[in-house]
Amino acid sequence: MANQNSTNPSHDLFEQFVQAQTCKEVQRIFSELCHHLQVDPRDYQSFYTKLKERLNYWKAKSLWVKLDKRAQHQDYQQGEVCAKNKCLVLGAGPCGLRTAIELALLGAHVVVLEKRDSFSRNNVLHLWPYTIYDLRGLAAKKFYGKFCTGALDHISIRQLQLILLKVCLLLGVEVQTGVEFKGFVEPSGATGWMAKLFPDNHPAGKFQFDVFISAGGGSFVPYGFKRKELRGKLAIGITCNFLNRHTAAETQVAEISGVARIYNQKFFQDLLTETGIDLENIVYYKDDTHYFVMTAKKKSLLKMGVIKQDFSDADKLLAQVNVDQEALLRYAYDAAQFSTGHCLPDMQFAQNHAGQPDVAMFDFTCMHRAENASLVRERKGKKLLMGLVGDCLVEPFWPLGTGIARGFLAAFDTAWMVRSWGKGRPHMEVLAERESIYQLLSQTTPENTSKKYSAFSIDPATRYQHVNLNSVKAFQVKNINIIYSFYFYSQYSVGAFEVLLKWCQQHTAGYDRVNVKDLNQSWRSGLALCALINTFRPRVIDMSSLEESNAVYNNQLAFNLLERELGILPIMSAREMSFMGQIDKLSMVHYLTQIHDAFNERTPTKAPLSAPKVNPDPVNPDPEPSLAPGISSNEECYFCCQRVYVLERISTEGKLFHRSCFTCHQCGTTLRLGGYTFNQHTVTNVIYRVQMSLLNLLEAGFFTRFYNRTTSCYCTVEHHVTVQ
Repeated sequence: MANQNSTNPSHDLFEQFVQAQTCKEVQRIFSELCHHLQVDPRDYQSFYTKLKERLNYWKAKSLWVKLDKRAQHQDYQQGEVCAKNKCLVLGAGPCGLRTAIELALLGAHVVVLEKRDSFSRNNVLHLWPYTIYDLRGLAAKKFYGKFCTGALDHISIRQLQLILLKVCLLLGVEVQTGVEFKGFVEPSGATGWMAKLFPDNHPAGKFQFDVFISAGGGSFVPYGFKRKELRGKLAIGITCNFLNRHTAAETQVAEISGVARIYNQKFFQDLLTETGIDLENIVYYKDDTHYFVMTAKKKSLLKMGVIKQDFSDADKLLAQVNVDQEALLRYAYDAAQFSTGHCLPDMQFAQNHAGQPDVAMFDFTCMHRAENASLVRERKGKKLLMGLVGDCLVEPFWPLGTGIARGFLAAFDTAWMVRSWGKGRPHMEVLAERESIYQLLSQTTPENTSKKYSAFSIDPATRYQHVNLNSVKAFQVKNINIIYSFYFYSQYSVGAFEVLLKWCQQHTAGYDRVNVKDLNQSWRSGLALCALINTFRPRVIDMSSLEESNAVYNNQLAFNLLERELGILPIMSAREMSFMGQIDKLSMVHYLTQIHDAFNERTPTKAPLSAPKVNPDPVNPDPEPSLAPGISSNEECYFCCQRVYVLERISTEGKLFHRSCFTCHQCGTTLRLGGYTFNQHTVTNVIYRVQMSLLNLLEAGFFTRFYNRTTSCYCTVEHHVTVQ
């Protein structure tokens, strides 16, 4: 609501802007404010200065003071260091917006793309002390008066997004909502790197950039970046949000900062006795909603009918078809009621972005992290620096509340990388320094980061207690294929992609349930691969016996036949092919190109779908006459003895390894080719007894027997880890 005592329309608009509570409202009022003051946000280099001069309002002065203090830090060099850089940030989540703020302070022209047009995430984030200090420095209290009042150390995702959005707009960041990123448009002639968007006529599609930062969440990882899965023993988390009407009765209900079974066994036993609900822990925070998060025991969920059938595979266990949604709602409701002493009146679920009750169940010990945080693409002499922040870099580990804290650290680290890029440092040095810093991120805690919060800046040395910016060398960046995707990308033009797609469509046409529309997602069920094989090798596969729902079987069948018959090694596991959120297009192009080249000299003979049934075992199909005798499929990692797929393997000392297995025993970092010394005398197969937290176990991986020159520590093979 505007200030009724003010006679200046710009002052009223500023008040409305500060108090706005939706994304659309913020954008609309800000546009009106700029129009009234006759300042153009597109004039990003002088926008903030002009806005401050023309909005000479006493209530805005405290905001200017805080933003000025940040902008005057020596790291930004008065906004000159990146004045020539243009940055595209994908995703307007907290990490994307926080990165955009730093890039704007460096002087870059920044555009943020967000496919949603509203902020609707209710979940509440735990804040580490430094994040509270950081947000206060960005005037969070000005935009959200309840920010961290008293001892509160949390905030809803939606409110945090609103705070950061307002700061972004004030600093001249262009935030475009309701627009979806569909890929890159390569440089051509006088134009540089651009984005392919939906809708395709969106003005942001003309923006040419030399820096691309993905903050699009775990479901979107750009081509060239590889992720690895970190999985521990199954632990099922449940989150739920209830409407907060901010009544006196609701205000009096105490929050639960975290109660665990080992510290309060009676509480959880009483909960089990009264409701049948069996939990390991529970947390309750109040913000825009009443937010609960808990860890539930699988046996309890099965008994209460939340999970319909028991499966050892976590993906099947928690698949939507195996969850009774109504039973899940009752489970969450009863747990919330009991934990608050039945004192919350008229509990009603808040709605999520889809208009459904905001309740979710997930396996929080299954996390992903990127193997590298940065890469550079080059096309027609134009380089593109790419970086990851947020969940697509490192997914958070819920019990430690690492999400926003490590997300902001990564945002600062990424801004430091762009600063180096803007200063004109050789791009391989820029990448090497970024990867050196990235090695520290997963080990950060409130205890091992600097306590001098007032000194925090984008300079990693101000935040990490022990940082070696040269732990990864420029030559090592090349050796680990950080620009791997560019290697393949540069070999295929857009026209070549179209030719390959048409070839695939031609030779899979007419098969039931097969519709090849693209070079990645259309292959998920495995039916298209089987159809392609059947076209050139009739009667090898009985297509009528295959079920679309049995994707793992279909993919494994196709992978095995192609490897044994043609020597084409799988690029991933059948399970990854079937359930991966986004199949990497370049990987599939490489795989399909090999199939095309192998079959291209052969005349296809379409086999009838009623061909004699060949029903091979999905892992070991019945042998067929081999087209490529001598091709061995027994390629296993020397350490973990599991299958090594082409895109995840390295070879050294005459042996094959998973990249994730090629790690240092003492420091846990990935070893780089050329950065180790083989130790012939180390004892193998030794069982060590060590004390490690769950997070350490998840992130440790398999250990190796090399001397790491970078960290000067000896690394011993460890095949088994036993926790005391």
